[in-house]
Amino acid sequence: MMGRISPSNILLLIFTLIAACAWAFPLYWAIVTSLKPEPEVVGSLSFWPQTFDISSYAFALFDTNLVRWYINSIGTSVLITGIVLMISMMCGYALSQLVFPGRRVLFLVVLASFMVPSQALVVSQFVLMHKFGMVNTWGGIILPQVIIPVVVIVYKQFFDSVPRELREAAKLDGCGEFQILFKLYLPLNWGITAALSIITFIMSWNNFLWPFLVTTSEEMMTVTVGITQVGDSFGVQYARDMAVAVMAAMPVAVAYLVFQRRVTQAIMLSSGIKG
Repeated sequence: MMGRISPSNILLLIFTLIAACAWAFPLYWAIVTSLKPEPEVVGSLSFWPQTFDISSYAFALFDTNLVRWYINSIGTSVLITGIVLMISMMCGYALSQLVFPGRRVLFLVVLASFMVPSQALVVSQFVLMHKFGMVNTWGGIILPQVIIPVVVIVYKQFFDSVPRELREAAKLDGCGEFQILFKLYLPLNWGITAALSIITFIMSWNNFLWPFLVTTSEEMMTVTVGITQVGDSFGVQYARDMAVAVMAAMPVAVAYLVFQRRVTQAIMLSSGIKG
């Protein structure tokens, strides 16, 4: 076994360990800072609390709207994930399995949308939400985030790989298109759907720009936006700010650790699309 270890493998291992430490250290520093009393945070540089103090977490829970922001983030992220998967699955199925005029043009439009950054659309989206009276509402947060072209393409690539004989046999049995999609094709792609749902949920939870623009009251803010509103009249309170940030990031961190294989699969699916 030892004979198989090459210098390149050792270098790769060292590089991986360095990269892992570089990724983990900011999280460790945030947790350590949040557990220190404020005088210790500003008075000395230490990598371990000399006195453990959880008052910052009590502040985050009881003196801010963190619980409300959690509810908003969970609710909007779940709805965005469900709508994105439903729309993308049906669009991918139509582009892959159905024959209709303009199908190729529509597929090219979906591909072309990759070249348009979401930040370039926020002005027009905000104007549209304002005209519909949806500013500072869940609908205003959710609707502009429900179209994710890469999810459509991933589903289309999967449906292209399914033997057409399955669909033809289902048609002979009298199944409609929705029955074929949800009763035949969906059970075949549970793994893809699970992976895409996790990565979509994480993306919607971490989204900052659009919720920041479309919400005007603290009661409607999501976690990523709400933590920017945590302040103190006496200046910056580093321990409190770190405690709020740690609690805001904890659900996504736990979800990633639990479903990391699915997240990796989703990233590979979204970045390894064949032409």
